Amino acid sequence: MNRFKTVTTVFGLALACVLLAPNVRADEWNRKTVITFSAPVEIPGVHLVGWGVLPAGTYVFKIMDSQSDRHIVQIFSKDELTVYATILAIPNFRLRATDKTVMTFRERPVGQPEALRAWFYPGRNWGEEFVYPKAKAIEIAKATNTPVLFAAVDIPVEVAEPIKSVDEPVVVQLKEAPIMAIQPSGEEVQLAQVVTPPPAEVAATVAEPETLPKTASPFPLIGLFGLLALSAALAIHVVAKRV
Repeated sequence: MNRFKTVTTVFGLALACVLLAPNVRADEWNRKTVITFSAPVEIPGVHLVGWGVLPAGTYVFKIMDSQSDRHIVQIFSKDELTVYATILAIPNFRLRATDKTVMTFRERPVGQPEALRAWFYPGRNWGEEFVYPKAKAIEIAKATNTPVLFAAVDIPVEVAEPIKSVDEPVVVQLKEAPIMAIQPSGEEVQLAQVVTPPPAEVAATVAEPETLPKTASPFPLIGLFGLLALSAALAIHVVAKRV
């Protein structure tokens, strides 16, 4: 009976390790980042009614979906129970990576909140350049004298319920919408004129993390731990017989 309890405990611990393993990979894939804003911040994308500007406070940023040429980013409440916004982002390359999260903003006239521009995850040479609705992009481009990315189709700006699935129509629109940039002069230009895409070898790995949490199966690990547990049981059996 004691041997049986020991074997059960060993196998239980092994199974627990297997069940916890996918969560570690998922956190790396969605690049969960906790950000605290000291002042209100204007955000792009599709947001809950009344949340086009985030009040000062703490929020959680995560990648919802990842493709080679565009990503879907979501902003959550501090407790991660509410999704405030779902944003289309384009990978934008930078020459030097940092060991800390970097958020960049577009300065606005006095009295107006800064507009969120990009999010760089620690250790990566490319970040997420956020895409605005066209009307807002024109306004920000003129105010900041810099080009701003915009979706060249009409996408809802506000929703009554949080977006929780990549299959929702709004997310599908974001993933398929043509992206351009608006110059301060009001001229529309191609995305390639204002965004530096990651080099080919980097771009090839941009979408790779997306498939790991979804397709990587825990069964090989379960088999491995099962063999370890079986070996442990045999060893215990041999020792018990000698005793």
